[in-house]
Amino acid sequence: MKTRKRIALAFPIGLAFLERLVRGMLDYSREQENWMFTRAPEALSPSIEWLRDWPGDGAFILVTTPEDRAIARKLRMPVVNLAGHLAEAGVPSVTVDHFQIGQVAAEHLLERRFRRFGFYGTRAKWFSVQRCEGFVGAVRRAGCSCTVLEVEDMLRAGTKWTDEEKQLEKWLRQMTPPVGILASTDLRATMLLDVCHRLGLRVPEEVALVGVDNDVVACELCDPPLSSVSRNDWKVGWIAGELLSRLMEGAPESGSIKVAPEGVIPRRSSETLAIEDPEIAAIVQRIRQDLDQPFGVERLLEGCGLSRRRLEHRFRLALGCSPYAFINAQRVERAKRLLTDGSRKQLTKIAADCGFRELRRFRIVFRRLTNLTPGEYRKQLRASGP
Repeated sequence: MKTRKRIALAFPIGLAFLERLVRGMLDYSREQENWMFTRAPEALSPSIEWLRDWPGDGAFILVTTPEDRAIARKLRMPVVNLAGHLAEAGVPSVTVDHFQIGQVAAEHLLERRFRRFGFYGTRAKWFSVQRCEGFVGAVRRAGCSCTVLEVEDMLRAGTKWTDEEKQLEKWLRQMTPPVGILASTDLRATMLLDVCHRLGLRVPEEVALVGVDNDVVACELCDPPLSSVSRNDWKVGWIAGELLSRLMEGAPESGSIKVAPEGVIPRRSSETLAIEDPEIAAIVQRIRQDLDQPFGVERLLEGCGLSRRRLEHRFRLALGCSPYAFINAQRVERAKRLLTDGSRKQLTKIAADCGFRELRRFRIVFRRLTNLTPGEYRKQLRASGP
């Protein structure tokens, strides 16, 4: 039987991504090791100073400053860093791939046909710089433009909240909607959302927003709810556990291990298509507002001043599909959300809520677009787990 080891969690728990990291570590420990975890009482800051005289076997730490790095390198026990604040932490590290976070956010917004982009982040924070480089590189490779606003860390620079809001206002006023923006974190994205509301910019129609961390509470409290990149924190925690175990067994120190992010969790803040044609954009907005009603292309012609042929032509120019195909695609997307929202609604009710007069017609359209019946889709999602 393995000797029980004492492992320190040398960081405060409270942020959503840190709690998910800890869950990955705990799950690794319960399956593979026999660890006893310790935290410093009353520790509200991420300082690792207390580890200097702690008689344990290993620790998970956050290296956020050069001072932390100097302390970490002198500790007598193996440690694994979980923070992405510095380009070189000086000790073995496991972090999410921040560059790839920027790339997947760009892909999400490019799929929504945006051509103009922005990145909002924190200067001198390595994770923010990496997310910016991944995002800007991806959109520019697609032939699109991107403007960047990087601000000082408010805690370190002593800047006021109102000063940063003024910077955001000036930055947003210089943009031409529609624009897709990635904020370096969910909390930065909420600041951006507040400023958009104050300037009268519609989210997501004029400004589509994506944050990072998938802090469910923060994302769902927003209006509209915030799309966010899920970092894959549980896997980061598990791999960090594996690395610390090897280090305590005497394995040589390694550099940085990067874990791919899970991807974007889409919510209303990016649930749109960037449409340059204002008349078609207005028609698309009407379609989305009335999806629970049964209607066809004829309804769209009412009051728009376009012939059916002209409407079809401009729809294809703006969206690459016919109005009829777009309506059906939107109905099926709504149905997917209703099938997986946990409410267990009957299929007849879901069909009606998506504007289908008959369950049979709902099944035909859904299967044509997904290769599954609505019932098969629901079962498949349940079988795959949360």
